[in-house]
Amino acid sequence: MTSSVNISAGLDVHNKFVLATILWSTGQLIQERFERTKDGLLSLKAWIILQKCEVVACESTSDFWVPIYDLINDSVPVIVGNARDIKALSHKKTDKVDSEMIARLALHGMIQPSRVFCGEHREFRKILRLRHRLVEKRTSFKYQVKGILNAEMIRLSSVLSDVFGKSGMMLLTGIINGMQLNDIIPTLPKRAQEKKDKIIEVLGNNISKDALFQIKVLLDVIRCLDEQELLLKNSALHFAYKNYPREMGILMSVPGIGEIGAATLIAEIGDINDFPSGDKLAGWLGMVPNVYQSAGKLRTGSITKRGSVHARWILTQIAHAAARCRHNSLRFYYERKSGLIGKAKATIALARKIVTIIWHLLKNNEYYDDPLFPRKKIQTMNKVMVPKEVSLEQLLEIIAKADILIKAPDPDIL
Repeated sequence: MTSSVNISAGLDVHNKFVLATILWSTGQLIQERFERTKDGLLSLKAWIILQKCEVVACESTSDFWVPIYDLINDSVPVIVGNARDIKALSHKKTDKVDSEMIARLALHGMIQPSRVFCGEHREFRKILRLRHRLVEKRTSFKYQVKGILNAEMIRLSSVLSDVFGKSGMMLLTGIINGMQLNDIIPTLPKRAQEKKDKIIEVLGNNISKDALFQIKVLLDVIRCLDEQELLLKNSALHFAYKNYPREMGILMSVPGIGEIGAATLIAEIGDINDFPSGDKLAGWLGMVPNVYQSAGKLRTGSITKRGSVHARWILTQIAHAAARCRHNSLRFYYERKSGLIGKAKATIALARKIVTIIWHLLKNNEYYDDPLFPRKKIQTMNKVMVPKEVSLEQLLEIIAKADILIKAPDPDIL
């Protein structure tokens, strides 16, 4: 928590405007409304400075607070508080009450400041989060393609391990273009050609014209998403290797953590020195259980799920990958836990353990050394191809295209 002050400002930030309240320790209060434009925010800053505010506070609502923080923080300290924590202290919900409550909490030093990263790091994190959204949307479209194939009684996944791999895409593209199977199969990779009879058997049913049209549209979108995802990935990895080469190497020495996993953890966690222990990091990530007390007894529940949902998602993916890796103690830990508490809880327990491991490694500048097996081969900067940096114009074009792809096509019309 922060210390008490004599004059504070509370901001209720919206998409188009900001409602500001200035509160004195004497109880005096004034309120003003400002447009959330460049001129409006400059007027807000001048007003806050004129009233000699000692601290400004706002909620971490979307990214609306970012330009306010960047503009005012150099002149007056700005506290960005967790929206859930602030709302828990107020039972009313109007704009005026919100801004006044925030000002009152700031006046008495009752707002726990959120960690605010520098602008460059925030952009790095935005790129990885956008990539995550594209991957989720691409996965949704792939499920739709599989659904259409299943409705047509085409069980392609029973023959190919990845319907959207090279062989699968060549097959589907050829069928959409009206080619015969006997003409498509010779062009497939050798391993797929060896399954010729099974492929002919599975694709023996004719696919309706409507289904082919829907699949064509979806595959075009998937290919476009592949291109945009690759550009975002390369941009993020270039930044990560350029600015955090030590952290990338250390994190990738842990079983289950690849390039994207390492970059995402760096983007979401930031400076590891902000956390005095692995437990504090786990708590900040929402990877610790809720604790309840009743009749003098303490009980634990599910994890708190505070902090970054993106960090928890990647940690869960890392835990799944580590549990599949051969010859590592993390897999043994998962198997032992899953026998006691089930696979789902065991995955969360393993993710929690990995959080403690990466805190220790980053804090002590050490690579992961499995206590039961020899250290895996560490990937160094000399062995990693650093992706080409994406220009600002290219990045803006990617984001514009990605926004269109996320909103369309409508699944109901496919």
